[in-house]
Amino acid sequence: MKDLVSIAISREPDTADTYFSAHRVQALPVVVIFPHNRCNCRCVMCDIWRIREAEEIIPDDLRQQLSSFRELGVRWVVFSGGEPQLNQQWSCLAQLLRAEGIRISLLTAGLLLKSQSRAIADSVDDVIVSLDGPAAVHNGIRRVPRAFERMAEGVEALRQLRPDMIVRARCTVQKANHRSLDATIVAAKEIELNSISFLAADVTSRAFNRPEGWLPERKDGVALDSAEVDALDEEIEGIIGGHRADLESGFVVESAEKLRRVVRHFRAQLGQVEGMAPRCNAPWVSAVIEASGEVRPCFFHRAVGNIHRRGLQDIVNGAEALQFRASLDMESDPICRQCVCSLHIPRQTG
Repeated sequence: MKDLVSIAISREPDTADTYFSAHRVQALPVVVIFPHNRCNCRCVMCDIWRIREAEEIIPDDLRQQLSSFRELGVRWVVFSGGEPQLNQQWSCLAQLLRAEGIRISLLTAGLLLKSQSRAIADSVDDVIVSLDGPAAVHNGIRRVPRAFERMAEGVEALRQLRPDMIVRARCTVQKANHRSLDATIVAAKEIELNSISFLAADVTSRAFNRPEGWLPERKDGVALDSAEVDALDEEIEGIIGGHRADLESGFVVESAEKLRRVVRHFRAQLGQVEGMAPRCNAPWVSAVIEASGEVRPCFFHRAVGNIHRRGLQDIVNGAEALQFRASLDMESDPICRQCVCSLHIPRQTG
């Protein structure tokens, strides 16, 4: 395929502007920031914990981007990672953004919730904890003693400081917990979380500190075989039938259709069904800023710039980002077809 930017600039200027106008970002409501690149868990489905050289976003990095955040109309920032709370200045980052009227969500493994409960109560709007099962299952996946108990204690500490604090759970479905999803819902209720969502484990991308991807034996330790997919199917149908009130109330965030997509994802990995990209427009409405400053259009696609060299506004509307969005066919793109998550927000166009 010819370089789209080269094609565009070889045309008349007005034609080039029209060519890319549909892919210019007028508003970027969501930005995901990795305040720190390392993690304090050793999860079986992720290699971030293997990182040895720490990188982080510091307040000056963010101050230099505030004008871009204003121009792009950023409304919601999610701190992810890595473990955001390993950054000793993460609450300063949060307060800088909240002063701009931006909502802050903290996505965390939860090991530091209790020790940092005051900073969290003062600095963020809501929390999302990773919950991979009831205590024994969760601790086995996280490979950290008392990981579940420490998270639960942290949630309780937050409730004491801010009883109305929204704390949600996110469960990554994989080999080690595919028969425990119903029990995970029960566990989420026991520690008084506000909701729980489910997504399939990613075993195909180069995200999560897997620059060369995973060897088959690593994939096999997380992905499901045929019998396990059938068991997952039964587990999901049991949730749909047995937790109808939780689906209707939103305690289980996904609809029945979206829960069944988790099963379909694993069947697609086995070649039982065709892979299908989810409905998503993340590259047009969001960006991911890594601890290194690299900016990606989503978690899984390649970087299109770095905030240490350019402003976010210039990056998301720069030649590389425009070319990426203009050439992206999600229905056929292999990364999109194997994606485990999606984001779809109505776009603002000029």
